[in-house]
Amino acid sequence: MRYGVFGDIHSNLAAFRAVLDGLRTQNVEQYLCLGDIVGYGADARECVEIVRDLDPLIVAGNHDWAVAGKLGLEYFNTQAQAAIVWTRRELDAESIEWLGSLELRQVSGDVTLSHGTVHEPAAFQYMQTPYDAYLSFQELSTRTAFVGHSHIPVSFFDGMPITYSVDKRIEFGDRIAIANPGSVGQPRDEDPRASYAVYDSDERVLEIHRVEYDIGATIGRILRAGLPVLLGERLRIGR
Repeated sequence: MRYGVFGDIHSNLAAFRAVLDGLRTQNVEQYLCLGDIVGYGADARECVEIVRDLDPLIVAGNHDWAVAGKLGLEYFNTQAQAAIVWTRRELDAESIEWLGSLELRQVSGDVTLSHGTVHEPAAFQYMQTPYDAYLSFQELSTRTAFVGHSHIPVSFFDGMPITYSVDKRIEFGDRIAIANPGSVGQPRDEDPRASYAVYDSDERVLEIHRVEYDIGATIGRILRAGLPVLLGERLRIGR
């Protein structure tokens, strides 16, 4: 099976369209969405509609649940809070209800999905260190898992010690792996290009892809929506 893996779209329609254009050339058989469809950007309605049409295997992100009222605003900084409030006004009731219906963890075949960590998905914690990965490996029942939330593409491998890789092409082999494909709509690894992954479960090979999109136009939409300036400007530097 060839999976198209993406997450942290964050209402960035231009980036999402660029990612989907790339995925359409990759002979993908199923989409995996790691949550945070909304938040930060100015195209929440369109991004939700596209994801629903794709019908991927999907989990909820913290921004998705916050928009649906299932997570308090106190867990977010002021810029993120402003975007959540704006998004609630932008979406219709059906879309908000759908975001709130998304589960925190999904298992399909030999693949597990979670937005934050596998071991405590409701806490929406970042998986950034080998110890974070170790805790999730203890909970993992499949050979492969995908997570988002940190917006940084990285793969962790179970073992003594836990190892990791930021390579763009990784052969998992017999190793148990937890991989983050990076962010579609707000990369934070100092590369402003949108990020996604293609995973071949037969070959057990993961490939990270980066694509350009019109950042200037995206910033313009954020400003016209009255969202905080920082939410646009950070896209230029991938932080």
